Amino acid sequence: MKLNYAYSRISSLFSQTSSSDVVITNVSYDTRKINSGESSLFFALNGAFRDGHSFVKDAYSKGIRHFVVSEKGITQKLDGANEILVSDTFEALQKLATFHRSQFDYPVVAITGSYGKTTVKEWLSELISPEFKVVRSPKSYNSRLGVALSLLEMNPQADIALIEAGISEPGDMDVLVGMIQPTYGIFTGLGNAHRENFSSIEEHLEEKLILFKETKHFIFPSEMNLSKKNGSGVDPDSLGEFLNTFSSSDHVKRLNAALVIETAKKIGISDEKIQERVKQLTSLSMRLETFEGTRNTTIINDAYNLDEDSLRYALEYQLSNAVGQKRILVVGFGTKETELPVWISNLADEFSVDEVIIYKPNSQIESRLSNASILIKGNRAAKLEKLAARLKLHQHQTYLQIDLAAIRENISHFKSKMNASTKLLCMVKASSYGSSATKIGHFLEHLGVNHLGVAYPNEGIELRESGVTLPILVMNCEEESFASCIEHDLEPAIFSLRQLESFIQQLILLGETNYPIHIKLETGMNRLGFSENDINELVQKVQSQPEIIVKSIYSHLAEADVPNSAFTQEQITRFEELSDRLTLELQNSPIRHVLNSEGIANYPESQFDMVRLGIGMYGHSSNEETARQLKPAINWFSAISQVKEVKKGDSVGYGRTFKAENDLKIAVIPVGYADGFRRNLSQGNGGVYIGGNYCPTVGNVCMDMIMINVTGIDVQEKDTVEIIGKNQSIQELARKMDTIPYEVMTHFSPRIHRIYLEG
Repeated sequence: MKLNYAYSRISSLFSQTSSSDVVITNVSYDTRKINSGESSLFFALNGAFRDGHSFVKDAYSKGIRHFVVSEKGITQKLDGANEILVSDTFEALQKLATFHRSQFDYPVVAITGSYGKTTVKEWLSELISPEFKVVRSPKSYNSRLGVALSLLEMNPQADIALIEAGISEPGDMDVLVGMIQPTYGIFTGLGNAHRENFSSIEEHLEEKLILFKETKHFIFPSEMNLSKKNGSGVDPDSLGEFLNTFSSSDHVKRLNAALVIETAKKIGISDEKIQERVKQLTSLSMRLETFEGTRNTTIINDAYNLDEDSLRYALEYQLSNAVGQKRILVVGFGTKETELPVWISNLADEFSVDEVIIYKPNSQIESRLSNASILIKGNRAAKLEKLAARLKLHQHQTYLQIDLAAIRENISHFKSKMNASTKLLCMVKASSYGSSATKIGHFLEHLGVNHLGVAYPNEGIELRESGVTLPILVMNCEEESFASCIEHDLEPAIFSLRQLESFIQQLILLGETNYPIHIKLETGMNRLGFSENDINELVQKVQSQPEIIVKSIYSHLAEADVPNSAFTQEQITRFEELSDRLTLELQNSPIRHVLNSEGIANYPESQFDMVRLGIGMYGHSSNEETARQLKPAINWFSAISQVKEVKKGDSVGYGRTFKAENDLKIAVIPVGYADGFRRNLSQGNGGVYIGGNYCPTVGNVCMDMIMINVTGIDVQEKDTVEIIGKNQSIQELARKMDTIPYEVMTHFSPRIHRIYLEG
């Protein structure tokens, strides 16, 4: 961000005066991304998970002295602090972005649609950047906040801006169009995303089209059958001379390329140059890829482009996720260049990067990369993806993709069903359903959830040792682990008088008082919990023991996944009655919670003070309406190890249970029941997808391998194999395994490599 406004000038936008002439060069709203705050303006934004005013002091400690707030006097005790008081800080940020946009008269291309926005933006940048200096939305910034931040990246050195615009409900686009004031537009297509917030497809479409009302021209797929005087439809088939060297035959990719080509022509790029550059368009890594690396490193792989906007975004991401680690930036240019460009050096200094390494082709730098967070950034020619592959801790071809952006959106969906005051506890037991408790724990802590939940103390200890500081509820705390539970500030669920007495004795030995505990009530699950007959004795014990304080009271629902269940309603009523009796006798007011993911979907009126979100974070719900609005966050892939011909009469696999009735072709995949691909998927009961084709298993599933039928399909060794993804959902695979998604996820082997995608 390269703003250049005196603080007094910004104040005047909001009819306020200030004597401070400090030049503001950037804005911030997330204290985790602040490295040097002297010239930054902090907006205390109120979001779904946290109130930005709670972080004013933290921002001040990092050098921020200028604030936009909606709580009067919040900076009064901060020496030298200046504040702009507004009624809504988010609207104030949008107003600043609108003002900043108005300072530039070069073209702005606005891109909207239900899919493909980021691909189109990045490809268009590639086609026009030799002639134009491009400023564009970082990654997939397209919300109202993202658009405001993107517009603030506009600067006098640029020639054109490419801005993504996404909407989720009626009225959004009017706000965005007022900020963007687009010159050209691209409409990628209309899908089902956020459709539930509109009364009809027609209303959804009209909302999108608001973006193009005042544009000079806009481009859209001809298959949409729009009739607009300032728009023109494109069809990949009509651009054969441009697309005959394009790298993909996929219709959607070719359509995106066609939109980009037509827009580049409108902007003024010659046909000859477009034809030459289209050859270089390839699939992009749209999201930062994070995985565990060798030598105690965390690898952030963004080895596909290198420009100022994307580098700043990646450095911000590294800063907020390094969790106390040393930070190293590896950059590559595809040449033997040894001098670091000034703009990269300046950004590295701005973010206090500990070390910058220039990667030369075929150089071996692995020995320099240890005990650190490593950001890998380069242009295509540098081929840094090869370095990233070498740095992976596990070289197993089978891997899980955990989509953090999808988890964030799913949590936001559940939050939309909750009251503003309701707290959120996220369950990360069983290694966070197979996705790594420490990684997801840090992610959730940064997201601003209130509590974490685990099954056993060792899971909580792992989180503490990794640096997680959120309150952690332990649902099954054995007496043998009480001391370590207390040592690591874990909060046990107490479910019996005997267990309570033992825990109090341990607290007395350690000299602890007012230690938080969580009371588990039995309301019909008939698992763990205090019964109604225990309540009086429980109250007496809690009242008489200063060593403990009841932080929450909770219970479990036996069939929360069944809407309108009379039994569930009885459980909720019983919980309310018992917890009322307890609360009435206690000196404090404990948090009450009874709903899990399915309960939030089916019984939101019974959310009490907190809810517990688990597998719903990952996009699973048995509630059909909720399921349609969630995004799958887990994908499971492998690759073909070998392809071979099997003759009629030949057998395949252990036990020779399969014998070929005809000649066929099989592929061997390095995944088996030790990875979680269960043995009951043998003999064609299960299968995988390759290139969109379903390929059933042949013979028995082995511990480490499966054989699949690929007869009639063009496949090669190392081709990608989808086990869970867009073609085969986790629900479908669970059905074939005769189990539930919970079991599928918790049986992913530790040896399977985990890759985390950040949107």
